[in-house]
Parts: sequence; structure tokens; C-alpha cells
Amino acid sequence: MSKRVIVTGGAGYIGSHVCVDLLASGRDVLVVDDFSNSSPKALDRIAEIAGRKPDFIKADLADPTGAALAAKAIKDFRPDGAVHLAGLKAVGESVADPVRYYAANLGSALALVRALEAANARTVVFSSSATIYGELNQSPVSETGATGPTNPYGKSKFFIEEMLRDLARADPRWRIVNLRYFNPVGAHPSGRIGEDPAGVPNNLFPYIAQVAVGRLPSLKVFGGDYSTRDGTGVRDYIHVVDLARGHLAALDYLAGAGGGAADINLGTGKGVSVLQAISAFKRQSNRDIPYEIVERRPGDVAEVYADASKAATLLGWRAVKTLDDMCADHWRWQSANPTGYQD
Repeated sequence: MSKRVIVTGGAGYIGSHVCVDLLASGRDVLVVDDFSNSSPKALDRIAEIAGRKPDFIKADLADPTGAALAAKAIKDFRPDGAVHLAGLKAVGESVADPVRYYAANLGSALALVRALEAANARTVVFSSSATIYGELNQSPVSETGATGPTNPYGKSKFFIEEMLRDLARADPRWRIVNLRYFNPVGAHPSGRIGEDPAGVPNNLFPYIAQVAVGRLPSLKVFGGDYSTRDGTGVRDYIHVVDLARGHLAALDYLAGAGGGAADINLGTGKGVSVLQAISAFKRQSNRDIPYEIVERRPGDVAEVYADASKAATLLGWRAVKTLDDMCADHWRWQSANPTGYQD
């Protein structure tokens, strides 16, 4: 078992949940974060839930000065491995400013690999994304599906995967899992940590939650004429608590694995439409969620959900949280923290 773990982006939405589980399992954790997409308050709340606080270094891995600071802290920490979550993640923003996305996401991954090499810790669980798959795959999408990301965010994830696979081929001491997330939603059942997007949310669930809590007036549903069960887009939503468990399962798997890199989907294997998600959130929050169906967005596909059988076989992992769990926990977080960590 990896007992000392680096978590880049550990104060963020997914990272904070991963840290809670790592600390609760008895592992020691060093968080590397620059708070560009997160809040220092998340670290206090991680400690509140887990009973102890992770070590922390404030650093931007994509910046040479920050990378040097982080490398020293990582070497001094003497880790067994790392969970790499740090990076920029807004698809639309990546299209508008691709160079920034490639510099930040590829730069941080390269800096982490160099720091781990120097610390003699060659185990990495990488936060990849289902956006690396092409548009022509039929659902459920397996890890052998065609790749072909359509935006710089997805391409940056794919390029990092490729780099890590090349690294594992060149040096068999490296043990790597690329976790391809589908759509993380929900929050910790305590309501103390959750998703706190800057500005107007890019993703469905935080947008629904902000409408439900009164921060936004209504929701736009992009496309009502798809060939799906109710005409709206279908996606695979996975509870962030299930997702966090997947990272620990990947670390446990790598502790007993030989060298190499594995690509593994994390999803429920079930598709949920936008209207189904709205209905479930209304049910759990007891709030009205006004919405308007508008034209499709360019590039959106009708239906995408995971084949998660490889995670079950290799990691012994399955998603267990239901759609109602996702909505109830997301609402508990949003209603207790209407403006996120600013409350």
C-alpha cells in the first residue's frame, strides 16, 4: 500500500474528497495546490472530516519557481506515489486560450514526473477524462474505444496519458493508472466539501444546484430533439465519493502491480438524461428548477456512458451511489454553502 501520497490539486473538488479518504485510511498526504481553482478553507474542512490535516505546499507546478518549491517539498516528504489532479478544466475556456491550457496541464504533469523521479517514487494515478474519447463511439464506451478529443482541454488530458504511457514503456519501474472520469457530481455526505466553481458553472449539476438555491434564475437545456428517451442529452454521472474510492483502489492495485500503464474508466455504466437529472434534483431539494430547452451546442453528442467493467475486474471497484444520492448530497452541500467556500 502507498502510505505517503502526493495529491496535486488536493484542495479542489475531487482532490478534497480523495484527501479525506486517503487520510481516513491511515495514509499521510502532501497537498500541492496554488488555489487557482480552489479555496484554502477546503484543507480545514478535510481535517474536520478526516480528523487530521494533510501537509501542504502552495505551488503552481506549471511555473518554474513553483515547480522547484514543490520538488523540494516532495523529496522531503519521501512519498510512495502521487495522485495528479492539478490542472485547468473548462472546455470553453480551453478553446479560447489553448496555449494557456497546454502550458498549465502538460507543464504541471511534466514537473510532477520529474519531482517523483528525484524522490524515487514512480507510482502515479492520473486524473484523466472521458473527453479523450472520440465522438463516434457507441455507448457503453470501453477503454478500447476510439480516442479523438475535440477541444484543447481534452487534448491536454490525452497528451498527458500518452506521455505517461511512453514513460512506462521506457522505464518499467513506473506504475501508472490513467483514470478516465465520466461526469463527477455530488458532494461529501457531511455537506462540508463540494464543488465550488468560479463564475457561472460549466457543468449541469452545479448549475442546477445554483438555480435551486436561488443564485441563478433558470437553467438552459441544450437540445431537446436528440434520439434519446426524452430528447435531451444522456451522460454518465458518478458520485464524487465513488470517484474518490476509485483513486484509492487504483493506488492499491498499483502497489501489487508490475511496471506499466493502465487506462481505466470510472463511471456507473448507466446513462441519465438532463431532464431525469432535473427531476431527481427537484425531488431531493424540494425546490422548483425552472428550465428552458434551447438549441443544441455544437459538438455535443446525444448519449455517452461508460463501460466500467475493467475497473471492476482490475480494481475491484464499482460505483454504488444512486442518482438520488448524488442529488441529495449535492443539495446538502449547496444549501449549507450557498456561495461555496465564501460562506
